[in-house]
Amino acid sequence: MTHASGRHFLQIPGPTNVPDRVLRAIDRPTIDHRGPEFAALGHEVLREIRAIFKTEHPVLIYPSSGTGAWEAALVNTLSPGDRLLMCETGHFAVLWQQLATRLGLEAEVLPTDWRHGADPEAVETALAADSAHAIKAVCIVHNETSTGVESRIGEIRKAIDRAQHPALFMVDTISSLASIDYRMDEWGVDVTVAGSQKGLMLPPGLAFNGVSAKALAASRSASLPKNYWSWDDMLAANKSGFFPYTPATNLIYGLRESIRMLLEEGLDNVFARHDRHAAATRLAVGAWGLEVLCLNPDEHSSSLTAVLMPEGHDADRFRAVVLEAFDMSLGTGLGRLAGKVFRIGHLGSFNDLMLAGTLAGVEMGLARADVPHEPGGVQAALDYLADRSPESAD
Repeated sequence: MTHASGRHFLQIPGPTNVPDRVLRAIDRPTIDHRGPEFAALGHEVLREIRAIFKTEHPVLIYPSSGTGAWEAALVNTLSPGDRLLMCETGHFAVLWQQLATRLGLEAEVLPTDWRHGADPEAVETALAADSAHAIKAVCIVHNETSTGVESRIGEIRKAIDRAQHPALFMVDTISSLASIDYRMDEWGVDVTVAGSQKGLMLPPGLAFNGVSAKALAASRSASLPKNYWSWDDMLAANKSGFFPYTPATNLIYGLRESIRMLLEEGLDNVFARHDRHAAATRLAVGAWGLEVLCLNPDEHSSSLTAVLMPEGHDADRFRAVVLEAFDMSLGTGLGRLAGKVFRIGHLGSFNDLMLAGTLAGVEMGLARADVPHEPGGVQAALDYLADRSPESAD
């Protein structure tokens, strides 16, 4: 196997590049997770993570992937046969719906074309028709990682309120937290689902539930089976800075460092950085003569950009060419988008030079794979970045 010189470009929309500060934090001796040093660490992380969620409510941390956070959100608040309102905005919304069905819940699904986010009006209409309040929760993916489409969570909260419906509001922020503006308390979200491997700049392995007082009240009568995911057990142990079972100790060291980095930069600056890189990427795509999957400019994701391949060209073949020639990984098309799109991740620990290298790899790959396109996408992005430096954007 030929040696690849230089650093691999991991430009999938998660897991993302782990910054050196976080790697150094993780690279520590594992300590006693029942001892006083860990208790201090636990108290600090459980307190400070709330700022990232923009909540005053508890945030629970599981040693898990994001799928576990989906399950924890459902089993702690619902009972067998309960109805949910879910929006099929993409592959991950479908997977959440499938998980709910396997748990014995009934999902009413609002479809989309996977090129638009959840429609607040459709949510309001469905809830207004539910006069018996049989729907117990509304579940929305904030940023659909498979499509690069963002749903308007604040507007959906207003739609729920206009319908005067008491359903819980659950939001998946796995690829939006710490990358796209998100306000758990202000938007009246009852359960926030998140993972460690994207905007939080950590390896995979931690999952989160932000839990409102309303959700905690619902958990007292919920009867779906739970043990590992039990909020009660977690909250009881967290009071002392501990966890009910062995936590991912070294990842929690890394989480403490990632929180510090995000707060040092300032969340508004983090969001502006992501917005800027996403806009530059879309300009590059347009200059190449290709099409961004997301159709509504108000729903463009700032975490990733999904790009449609020209008719007759396979996205996975293109991705393979880029990986072989330039040692860069791009995101694959998932579900109904398999072979039709590739995804450029531009989230987490990311800067202008990294974006320039990423777009250069894509443009060179388009030429090498004989994908019809116009040159100049990289230059269009560079011109935009030069005109809108972080300093001039203030």
